[in-house]
Amino acid sequence: MPRPVDPERHRARRLQIIDAGLTAFSRHGYAGATTAVICRTAGVGSGTLFHYFPTKDSLLVAILELGTTETREFFAAQEGRDDSREVLLDYVRHAVADLRDERAAGFIAAVGGVVSNELVATALRADEEAIREGLTTWTERAQSGGQIRTDLSARQVADWIALLLDGFADRITAQGEFDADRETPLLLELTELLLDGRGS
Repeated sequence: MPRPVDPERHRARRLQIIDAGLTAFSRHGYAGATTAVICRTAGVGSGTLFHYFPTKDSLLVAILELGTTETREFFAAQEGRDDSREVLLDYVRHAVADLRDERAAGFIAAVGGVVSNELVATALRADEEAIREGLTTWTERAQSGGQIRTDLSARQVADWIALLLDGFADRITAQGEFDADRETPLLLELTELLLDGRGS
């Protein structure tokens, strides 16, 4: 008789492999992050890896999908707040905290090399939509509450916040002299200027 599956143990092992995959893709790029490298980083055998993720692509997509889930959870956790403007700024802080992970630049670069993969492209579109949906919802609430400008549509404001964050991520990925810690206050200032408009 097979052993019953412990859901918590299963989830913990899956997250362990996802975290190792993030590290491997960041350090070695997509091509260099072989299944052997991922197994070694995770401290598991190939049988265990393939039980959870049958292909390297499925692991990469799982990492992206986890990010999308975390985005949706962030916005869901804000329900009940009436300071919608601050929620938008908190999301920017939340996104920047993820980008400060030392693995972020390498992982973004690795994903950039396989955006033609339809599974990856689909996961990226879903992530983008989750971000825009959350930002648009809270922008609409902030506009309804008179907390931010109303001369732009909620979707425009959400798109520009996403654009600011995408640009910030691009600079981190470039790995030049851009210092994310030093530049974060300016990113927040620019976001506030975007939210408040000319009249501020």
